[in-house]
Amino acid sequence: MAEDITFDMEFTPSYGVPVTVAEGVQRLTVNNPSPFTFHGTNSYIVGGSSVAVIDPGPENEAHFEALMAALKGREVTHIFVSHTHRDHSPLARRLHEETGAVTVAEGPHRASRPLHAGEVNPFAESADGDFVPDIAVADGQLIEGDGWALTAVHTPGHTANHSAFGLEGTGVLFSADHVMAWATTIVAPPDGSMADFMASIEKLLPREDRIFFPGHGGPVKEPGSFLRGLRTHRRMRERAVLERIKAGDRLIPDMVKVIYASTDPRLHGAAALSVLAHLEDLVEKGRVLTEGPPSLAGVYWPA
Repeated sequence: MAEDITFDMEFTPSYGVPVTVAEGVQRLTVNNPSPFTFHGTNSYIVGGSSVAVIDPGPENEAHFEALMAALKGREVTHIFVSHTHRDHSPLARRLHEETGAVTVAEGPHRASRPLHAGEVNPFAESADGDFVPDIAVADGQLIEGDGWALTAVHTPGHTANHSAFGLEGTGVLFSADHVMAWATTIVAPPDGSMADFMASIEKLLPREDRIFFPGHGGPVKEPGSFLRGLRTHRRMRERAVLERIKAGDRLIPDMVKVIYASTDPRLHGAAALSVLAHLEDLVEKGRVLTEGPPSLAGVYWPA
């Protein structure tokens, strides 16, 4: 099945070394590569002599030391957190203690919906449940520093509390894990919601940003066309799920074997959750039936 999206796998992480990616913006990548994080988590430093840090990253001593070296001689006034996965937010506490900067995020970690009876959250261990921001930033709220201003753009889907941040007057959006050039983000219920994710894609389309700096990998250089491709990609995945059900597949593992045949088997567990996210949306729309709430072990059939 052809997909109307081209992923960019070219990226040099330059661990421990700040890389200038735009005027007044530096990227520092954590050495925490994995199938889920690509080459590692990107932290960003915004500003000149007085700065904000976006997504300090996980508890990683080498990264903390690299951050502090990059920040030496500069005042840190704000620490922005896009969402509360353990590869993005935990180092915010230590950076706050070291610098006195206020933390800014949509809010603490929470699931996109309540857990069903007997359901276990498969990504519970990846959530940073201890993080509580000093400033719970509203959608569209502007936070200003010395020579920079960032606007929060709530983009739930990957997590319920996911936010992107727009650097005012530059066309730069820090898209975190919502939109990345190297891969589609994981949408895994109950933390994630496919309906919310698709709504967040639609929300970004009219913005006309010129470049996205994501949480992993290199920049999205043509955001408008990439967002449209990403929307098409997800719709094609939805169609693929419907086609498998119409072909007789009733269980998620059977659907994953076909739909994700070319995907790294280490990601098949996450792929199953992505299929579940689509099925939650399809059941809500009345296009697919199941007994009780949709689940990984559920049986599905056409409406």
